[in-house]
Parts: sequence; C-alpha cells; structure tokens
Amino acid sequence: MRQLYINGTWTASVSGEGIDVVNPATEEIIDRVPAGAPGDVDAAASAARAAFRSWSGTAAEERGKLLATASDLLRQRADDIARVIATDMGAPYGFALKVQTLLPATVMAGYAHLAESHPRERRVGNSLVLKEPVGVVGAITPWNYPLHQIVCKVAPALAAGCTVVLKPSEVAPLAAYALAEIFHEIGLPPGVFNLVSGAGPVVGEAIASHPAVDMVSFTGSTLAGRRVAALASESVKKVALELGGKSANLVLPGADLAAAVKVGVANAFVNSGQTCSALSRMIVHRDDYDQAVRLAVEAARKYTVGDPFDEGTRLGPLVSARQRDRVVRYINRGQEEGARLVTGGTETVHERGFYVEPTVFAGVEPGMVIEQEEIFGPVLSIIPFIGVDQAVTIADGTPYGLAGAVWGETEQAAIAVARRLRTGQVSINGGAFNPQAPFGGYKQSGIGRELGEEGLEEYFETKALQL
Repeated sequence: MRQLYINGTWTASVSGEGIDVVNPATEEIIDRVPAGAPGDVDAAASAARAAFRSWSGTAAEERGKLLATASDLLRQRADDIARVIATDMGAPYGFALKVQTLLPATVMAGYAHLAESHPRERRVGNSLVLKEPVGVVGAITPWNYPLHQIVCKVAPALAAGCTVVLKPSEVAPLAAYALAEIFHEIGLPPGVFNLVSGAGPVVGEAIASHPAVDMVSFTGSTLAGRRVAALASESVKKVALELGGKSANLVLPGADLAAAVKVGVANAFVNSGQTCSALSRMIVHRDDYDQAVRLAVEAARKYTVGDPFDEGTRLGPLVSARQRDRVVRYINRGQEEGARLVTGGTETVHERGFYVEPTVFAGVEPGMVIEQEEIFGPVLSIIPFIGVDQAVTIADGTPYGLAGAVWGETEQAAIAVARRLRTGQVSINGGAFNPQAPFGGYKQSGIGRELGEEGLEEYFETKALQL
C-alpha cells in the first residue's frame, strides 16, 4: 500500500486502513492507497502551518523557479503519467496525454510566470494596498481530471505563497502521487505541500473544518460543495467552489449547423461525459431541429467505446460501477419522462468494464430531469426553441451556470446572445478553451474562479496600509 506525504516525508496513515484503486476498463484492482484519518489531516495541517511563514517569505522568483521545474518534470514524464491516468480513471490514452497531463504542465508553467510577474501592491491615494497569501489551503479535488484539477489549485496557491494540504479523490488518486513525487524531487521545502488520501466524509470534512486551514478550495458535486461550505463556515474560512454544470450549446438560425452539432457532440462526450463544463444540452431552432438530431446521431455513432489504450477508442469507460449505474438510471429516467432515445442506451457494451454507449435524446422538454440535472456521462439532450428569448430562457433555466456555447451567423450575433447568458464562460462559434482565462460558474456552479490571474487572486488576502 502507498503512503501519505506529510512534512516532506512519506508516512503511513494512523488509520492503518486502505482503499483499493480499480481499473474501470478491466475492473481489476491496480493499487491501494491509505484511507486517511482526521489525525493525518491534523499532522498535515500542522506541518503546513509551520512551513507557511518561511514559504510565504520566500522570494517570488524562487517560488516561480520551483514551479517551472515541476512543470518541466511533468512534461518529461507525461507519457508515464498519462498511462497512469488512463488506467486509474479510464480516459483514452491520447486524451490522457494531451488534456489530462500536458495541459496541467502548461497551467503549472503559467503560474510559474505569474508567481514572479503578478503585482502584489498598488497605491490608492494615501494607501498602499498589499496582496498577501491567505495561509494554509485545503485542496479537495475530483476524479474526472485527477491531475488538472489538482494543478489548478496547488499551482496558484504555491505561487501566491500559500502552503497546501491536498486530498485527491480516492477513486482516481494515482496522478496526485506522481505530482507529490515531483515536488519531493525538486526540493519543495517540507510542509509546503502535503497529500492525505482518503474518503471525502472523513478526510475532506476534516480538512474543511480544521482550525489550522485558512481556505478550502473544492471541486466536485454541488451537493458535496454545500457540505464543504457549511463546515468551513463554522470557522469563517475563505471558500472557493467549482461545482456542477448543465451547460447549453445554443445554435442560432443561420449558424453553421453541421459544425455546431459536430463540436457540440464532441464537447458533450469528452472524457466520457465526465466533465463539469460538458455541453450536455443542445438548444436548436425548431426549423433546424430534425436536421440537428440526424447530425447528432451520425456524430455519436462514430464514437467507438473501448479500451483506453486502443488507438480507435474515443470513449473510455466511466470511472466506476457506481458512476455507470448512475448514468444508466438517468437514461432510463429520460425514456420514462417521454424523451425519445435516438441512439445509445443501456445495452452492455463489453463484458467487463464500466462502459456506457454515447447516448442522444430528442424530444426533450425544459424541466425534464435529464434536462435539469447533471448526469456526468455521455448523454446529450436536444431541445427545440422558437425565438431567441425562449432560447436564452431555456439555457438559463437550470440551477447551474458554469459554461456554454453560442453559434451564430456572425460572431457579433453570437456574442450578443452570449452576453445575456448567466454562465461563467461561453464559447463563440467554436472558440477554443483558453487555460489563461478564468474558469468558474454562476449560481450553483460555484464561488470564485480558477486559472489565469483570477485563479491566482483567489489565494490572496488584501491589506491596506494608510500612509
């Protein structure tokens, strides 16, 4: 069994218990990590607190150099780490390499630069306004992007001068261990980064409520986010939450329908649909609806489901039996509600592994469960609209507001509608994801932002000196 990483040392959990790591493609146990206990969190938080003063006083240039070195090592080991991610959470290898590993290396490099270049003070009248690190950060991360979501929290926290206690998802924890090994090798001072694996209700809750933790940054479900926020509120911690989504791909009349559907389907199914910002709802004008459905079915049927290491695979398994069963229940619910299943469904794809076919529903009406709730699987709902006002109402008609897309006849037409949407980021006519731009949501999709300068700002407190 692996160990925890606390105060610069690999150490056994006080619990003495472990959690099996399962390959979702084969259902085989591939590793075992400690089931951390509150005592482990206490040791990690104490180490982080003790290291904070020295680390926060380290020159920004030195912190930046260490992050740059970590980024370089991530790139050098990208193939091995991508294979680890493909094995413990099921992402196709090519996706695991490009998005799950090399993208985090790019994000890390970006924060290496911002550690040195981001301004920490400014004059306002007779005041000097300072940005200072918030302190000890508890980072609680999910399984769907098991390295990227860690780097999106840990890199800006370290760049700001904070110390970190990380709890990775126990479902897919192995990338976190690879990162911890890199931090150890580059000589990150003891206590600056600590890793405590374990279950959310035990380790996550201990982090959120620990008095030595100054801030909690959580990514996961909205339900779990509410619990984290409630626990953190007892000691008035700063909280950043990146939660669920039910994002809309809104296709206006006159837009390039073929491109909008092709890109929209790809986004809905990326990472087997296990993406909080997935465009899981396609909203199409009534006049284009039937054609959009046909195009979506054609596109979906090109997504080969299979072994993550097979070059022809475009959809790997879902991460666990629990997640597969959840998605199957939603597919059944959609049919019960009267939506029309036009491709995919709940048939067994392979004898072993937690697979679900790429699934498309037509005849979906606003208010249906599959239109309102985050499914977190390869399931796309296509919804018709008549006027733009109705389309905006449908797009904004869920509790979420994380992402979205608008396709228009012109960029200006699409931007005009995108400005009306209550969501954190919108792709315009297929605009690509930008890791330097802020990422986060409105409404129940969260509080705060990750990535870019805004992501760094989350880890600062503000102090004013009156001169």
